[in-house]
Amino acid sequence: MPVTESPLRGRTAVVTGAARGLGAAMAGDLSGRGAKVALLGREERTLARVRDSLPGVAECWEVDVTDDRGMARAGAEIRARLGPPSLVVANAGLAEGGPFAESDPAVWRRVVEVNLIGSAVTARTFLKDLFGTRGYFLQVASLASIGAAPMMSAYCASKAGVESFAHALRAEVAHRRVGVGIAYINWTDTDMIRSADEYAVLRELRGHMPPPARKVYPVEYVAGLVTAIERRRPSVYVPRWLRSTQLMRAAMPPVVTMLSRRELPRLAAVEPFEATGLLGAGGRADQADSPSSHP
Repeated sequence: MPVTESPLRGRTAVVTGAARGLGAAMAGDLSGRGAKVALLGREERTLARVRDSLPGVAECWEVDVTDDRGMARAGAEIRARLGPPSLVVANAGLAEGGPFAESDPAVWRRVVEVNLIGSAVTARTFLKDLFGTRGYFLQVASLASIGAAPMMSAYCASKAGVESFAHALRAEVAHRRVGVGIAYINWTDTDMIRSADEYAVLRELRGHMPPPARKVYPVEYVAGLVTAIERRRPSVYVPRWLRSTQLMRAAMPPVVTMLSRRELPRLAAVEPFEATGLLGAGGRADQADSPSSHP
């Protein structure tokens, strides 16, 4: 069969949260399809390693997605070096776990800021470029956007927020021929998820989910959603069975509450619940770079 050239070839793609995990894997897939890739993240050295591993043209910028001015500077440099973006992937994200009542307010707020406000700043930075290129904005969401879970209140709230934001943005820019997609993903084998499994309560809560929902998927498999980007899909589900959760959406909160009422006391009797702080290497890097971490 003839090989069809990717519509992404020669176009500029921006990926936030590209230092590791899903962002790095998606950047690799995009580069392999001929896109010029702009990698955005918090860790300059790690970003540079990802950049150097890509087969095509790529540049990296160390920037905080919640920093409007920093993102504006990065956007200007991306336009100058790579050209106006045709694709923007809002992937940057943080997570923390533990009881809400005992959570650190600054950590809880930071998760919401990066996941939700950071996505909005990303869109604001590049939306005029997408108007010009009639491009596509992909918001990375989660199963947590559809069904919230205990002990992950900041993450669930922020992912529900980015879903709503993307729906609103899609309706607002449709007449400008800009596509807005939402990627619903499940547990992905990244350092964030591996870090979560180090905490008994988070590990046990995942273990009590139905078998398909508790499975951890390889990052390369999830990064395959780049195919949906080429088709400018309004929504993509990885794995595909996640689409069925939309049909059960209204029933999920009472079911989760019923199971939690039964299981949380049992788990607390085995090991006291504790706040996890920001999860994974990305969370540690964000914490180290935050103003409050310096004297």
